[in-house]
Amino acid sequence: MTAEATPALVEGPAAGPGTSGPAAGRGPRARNTTAYLRYAAGKLAGAAVSLLAVLVTSFFLFRLIPGDPVKFMTGGRQVSEQQLAAYRREFGLDLPMWRQFTDYCGKALTGDLGTSYQFRTPVIDKITEALPNTLLLTGTAFVIYTALGILLGTRSAWRHGGLGDRLNTGLALTLYSIPAFWLGLLLIIVLSVGVGPVPGLFPTGGMESGGKEGFAYAVDVAHHLVLPVVTLVAVEYGQTLLVTRSALLDEMGSDYLTTARAKGLRDDLVRRRHAVPNALLPTVTLIFVNLGRTVAGVILVETVFSWPGLGGLFYQALSVPDLPLVQGLFFVFAAAVILMNTLADVLYPLLDPRVGR
Repeated sequence: MTAEATPALVEGPAAGPGTSGPAAGRGPRARNTTAYLRYAAGKLAGAAVSLLAVLVTSFFLFRLIPGDPVKFMTGGRQVSEQQLAAYRREFGLDLPMWRQFTDYCGKALTGDLGTSYQFRTPVIDKITEALPNTLLLTGTAFVIYTALGILLGTRSAWRHGGLGDRLNTGLALTLYSIPAFWLGLLLIIVLSVGVGPVPGLFPTGGMESGGKEGFAYAVDVAHHLVLPVVTLVAVEYGQTLLVTRSALLDEMGSDYLTTARAKGLRDDLVRRRHAVPNALLPTVTLIFVNLGRTVAGVILVETVFSWPGLGGLFYQALSVPDLPLVQGLFFVFAAAVILMNTLADVLYPLLDPRVGR
């Protein structure tokens, strides 16, 4: 090969009729970046449409709930029609439905979710107040059941058909099919109230006993946290285990794993360095979905354990009905799931270049 030919290979083929114009200077990396940006823009646009649909749905859906919030605000007292009319005028309930809808959408787009009927405070303030409690509960459970599900799912798949695999999958399916609120009530009966020789070891509900500060307060909160976290982990880890196991079983017959073994790599290294990373894409999807649900919390579990989070607040607002609070919480719950799903979609091509082509 001559020296004169070398630059030609480095610079690429000469521009001909099919490569003239701006595309001629566009390499594979530039084309991939453009395709990725187009893919990401499509996902973000879809998320925006979904959020708008949730905003509309949250307004009309909860108008179907029976009950008069104005009568609830009177506390059951006998009041005149003039007073009821004054309450309706104060909260805009005397306006036509289309006017209420346009006001709601206009304010929601600026971050104003209205004023709670029962608490007489902005909805966003109540959500901000309860959000840390929900993140503490569901965030702790999320970390534990995700790690547990991936670990046990990987081991079950690698030794599929064995006794450990059958026990793991059987227990996971059993717990996953149990309603979380029923398991929570059962744990309260056995471990809080006490049954026979088993004493009550944990509080029946709430987040703290009160009157404690510093380290003692942290220990008290952790003590109250045990049963609701155990409930969530028990009913949620099975889903991650089963998805991880299924994805890894699909990968185990691949040629690249046979090649890795033929090179003399130990089974443990083949699993950790080759099989598991390529099988985690479905699990990543599930992790992001569960991460979105972390913001929503689990309504029935928080209600059973009287946990002062967003789930318990939603149940409390739904029983009134406190329309602005219910609508605001519903929008926040749905928005968290939509945003996490969109983030997962945007990250997919970075984890697997085949996605988005």
